[in-house]
Amino acid sequence: MSKENNIKEKFKIALISTEKVISDDYLIKNKKSKNVKKNIDYFEIDTLNSRNEFVKYRAESDSRALLKKFSNEEIFKSNYPRNIACKSLYEFSEKIRCELLGSEMLKGTKLNFLENYKNTLSKIKIENIKSKEDVKISEAFEIYILKNFFNLNLNNNCEKILSYWQKDLKNAFDKHVQFFKENLQNQKIYNSKISEILKGMDLFESNDETQNNNEDQDDANKSENNQENQDQNSDQDQSSQETQDENQGIDTEYDFSEHQLEENLSDTDTEKENSENLMQKINNSSSDLEYKIFTTNFDEIAKAENLEGLDEIIKLRKNLDQQLVSFQDLITKLANKLQRQLLASQKRAWEFDLEEGLLDTSKLTRVIIDPYSSLSFKKEKDYEFKDTVVTLLIDNSGSMRGRPITIAAICADILSRTLERCSVKVEILGFTTKNWKGGQSREYWNKNSKPKSPGRLNDLRHIIYKSADTQWRISKNNLGLMLKEGLLKENIDGEAINWAFGRLKKRKEERKILMVISDGAPVDDSTLSVNSGDFLEKHLKKTVKYIENKGDVEILAIGIGHDVSRYYSKAIKITDVQELGDVMIEQLSGLFVNKKKLN
Repeated sequence: MSKENNIKEKFKIALISTEKVISDDYLIKNKKSKNVKKNIDYFEIDTLNSRNEFVKYRAESDSRALLKKFSNEEIFKSNYPRNIACKSLYEFSEKIRCELLGSEMLKGTKLNFLENYKNTLSKIKIENIKSKEDVKISEAFEIYILKNFFNLNLNNNCEKILSYWQKDLKNAFDKHVQFFKENLQNQKIYNSKISEILKGMDLFESNDETQNNNEDQDDANKSENNQENQDQNSDQDQSSQETQDENQGIDTEYDFSEHQLEENLSDTDTEKENSENLMQKINNSSSDLEYKIFTTNFDEIAKAENLEGLDEIIKLRKNLDQQLVSFQDLITKLANKLQRQLLASQKRAWEFDLEEGLLDTSKLTRVIIDPYSSLSFKKEKDYEFKDTVVTLLIDNSGSMRGRPITIAAICADILSRTLERCSVKVEILGFTTKNWKGGQSREYWNKNSKPKSPGRLNDLRHIIYKSADTQWRISKNNLGLMLKEGLLKENIDGEAINWAFGRLKKRKEERKILMVISDGAPVDDSTLSVNSGDFLEKHLKKTVKYIENKGDVEILAIGIGHDVSRYYSKAIKITDVQELGDVMIEQLSGLFVNKKKLN
């Protein structure tokens, strides 16, 4: 074991020991080092290169311990808001309650929390925030709570974010702040009051259809038989248990900005719902074994800029730029050639008899015949592509580490720049998992007696490197994040394609293209160890077939070092960046010059 890994393991053991003491939970067996390692692997320590990272993990561990110590599951469930839009706010408030109690009890934990929150607040950016619609209520709420309960001094960025929601939060919570502080130890009163306030905030109801659906479902359930009612109660118990487990592990990879993204209800929850609906349609279209998911509570949709600090992201981008140097001639040649081909295909006709433009020499004869005739001019008529958006979905699995992910990042960088020049919008997405070995999903499965054939059993992490409406120059630094080794873990391709497809479906552009860049078959050891060996592969094939048959989104794949044609009807294979030029030109030009896709 290397010195670095040795330090990580010792730090893990120290954290778990501290967590046991703080939480009064001594159920973890510590007789042998193997048992210790097994129990502490439910969270990952990627790097320990700075004091901030040490503080972050210490704060996360303390928070988990305090949730175990001070949060009663039954009370938490009984006051859980029915409105899904209130979910993140309710959970965060309970987390803060427990942390405040722990801060009064242990000065060390208070210092950990304060320093960690100061670090995470300092990472918040406001470049793309222009109006209230650009700020999520969950983000503003967290800042408001930290300001009023931890008495943190906010920087200018946080103040600006909070200002958009200040009036709403002040009207709802200001008069109750002292009440909450006085009732920190009374969870029943605290949770009940929080739930009551959240329920009374009108701003959630307009954005949430799930509440109405739940109410309709409740009415329907009243007419069902006793067995169905029992099943419903069982499902509710399971859901509540998932929620509690999520609270207990809420800081496993906690970053303030990351937490905001996980609770970005207008994006994340909606996209999860869309993906689940799509998977249901896919399963219904085939008689094969239905694809199942054990729990989605620990899944995450994150923006790349919020997964690492700005300094680290810039460093990784410089690394990518160094990789690009040796391909600079190729990149320039490719970009220019592809741009010429795409733009050339747009100009296919002329407008005649104009008062200005290029002189129409074919009409000079009539001027000679009749000197009083005016000169005729012409102009090229632009046959622009119908509104087009291209999504690049990149496999961020561990098997892509090294040269494959470098090729993929270079590919994304080239395509983004080139297509942007041609007025084609480009979105760059990535997919992996949050942890090895199943993460919190596996841990939750273990706690529930390990039911057979549980379905997908890992925590998904879907990454937005560049949105379609963001220019390349603004998002270019994010692409370097692909080179971070600690990010690359498992790959569950079918659900990632569902997610990307769902995002494309919501776009207003008439032409939608999905390009998948991968190195082969989907692999997740945790899932495949408790399901059939082709569980993920079958779902990928069904998903791709469904999208191809539907026809409103064009899908093709690029296999890096592997043939992926068994999954995609339109698939190509490349082994080196040197092949990228001809391959990209051929594929993209072939798509765009298709006459039926032109005006």
